[in-house]
Amino acid sequence: MSVKILIFILVLNINSFASEYAVIMNTHVKVKNLSAKEIKNIFLMKKHFVNDIKLIPVNSAASLEIRARFEKNILHKNRRKLNKYWVKKHFQGIQPPVVQASMNAVKLFVKNVDGAIGYIPMKLLDSNVKVLYEF
Repeated sequence: MSVKILIFILVLNINSFASEYAVIMNTHVKVKNLSAKEIKNIFLMKKHFVNDIKLIPVNSAASLEIRARFEKNILHKNRRKLNKYWVKKHFQGIQPPVVQASMNAVKLFVKNVDGAIGYIPMKLLDSNVKVLYEF
């Protein structure tokens, strides 16, 4: 195998592990990086504060691919398990996260609402939001 082919294969493998999505918060909230477990607990409404900041998790629309990736990689639940989870929580008076119809809507919500935390594709990042976690 030639060196060029080997390098090409290595580059492909490295790029396949690159993060596509980011968990974000607005830039003026004083929160540093969060772990996947903390994010999971926030989106399952088990954790409500970070550094005395009330958190507002924001999901994308259920029909979007990013939501399926988030549920699989961060929440470690499929849609059926999540629906069952939220039915149980409903009877405990706990509501699921806010839902926005598009990735731009998620970003705008996070940008404009203190404590809002959401996830978007890396390509939509700008200086109005900060990255807390990549997946």
